[in-house]
Amino acid sequence: MKLAIGFLCLILNDVESFTLPFKTQTRSQSSLSTLSNHAQEDEPGTSISRNAFIDGVLNSLIVSSAALTTTLGTATQPAYAASNEKPKEFIDVGTQAPAPEGEREFVELANGVKVKDFRPGSGDDVVKSDSSSVMIQASGRLLNLNGVVFFNTKNNNPDGFGAVPLSINLGKGETIPGLEAGIVGMRKGGIRRIIVPADQAYSKFPNLQPQPTNANDQRALDSVVKNPRRDATIMFDVQVERFR
Repeated sequence: MKLAIGFLCLILNDVESFTLPFKTQTRSQSSLSTLSNHAQEDEPGTSISRNAFIDGVLNSLIVSSAALTTTLGTATQPAYAASNEKPKEFIDVGTQAPAPEGEREFVELANGVKVKDFRPGSGDDVVKSDSSSVMIQASGRLLNLNGVVFFNTKNNNPDGFGAVPLSINLGKGETIPGLEAGIVGMRKGGIRRIIVPADQAYSKFPNLQPQPTNANDQRALDSVVKNPRRDATIMFDVQVERFR
């Protein structure tokens, strides 16, 4: 663009003396005769109109500038389109890596919850979907925030005599469905990791248990659950203390 403007200034300085060279060039006799005839026919218009010439140059510059703007605008457009579809890496978040040799794989339940036992527990009795009360120690992590802890029963120690377990009454609609489904089948003393998809956790059931015990943990949970661009998958590590 600077080169074009400089060229225009140079032309404007010389435009007064710019005339068709019908009378000033030295040519052969036949050429002079021909040019003389043209000069006589075109005498009134031998000098190019200053305004017409300027208009022509300016129009050319405008067209060139518009073309350049269009090209640059197109080149700087992002190479992706906005989409509500979650990135592929979020689909199996927390479970995409194969289990180390000798360890169990995650088992996926019908509702999309994934579970993996680290300790089977003891006894023949297992937690059932109609168990009236289950006492657990548990921690909850936000996978989309690199595993930030938003809930931990160890922080529930009001009298200083140890962490108070979380009491879950199954089938009462008090606890997020994904966690309830994940603890079914556990034995006393068993430890299990439970991956709960967003639609079985706080995205659809924001007021159900377990809830953060302080303002900082609540803000961390809200930053994921209330942001549609983030994956709200939750990971719980649970140990069953007792149940009936």
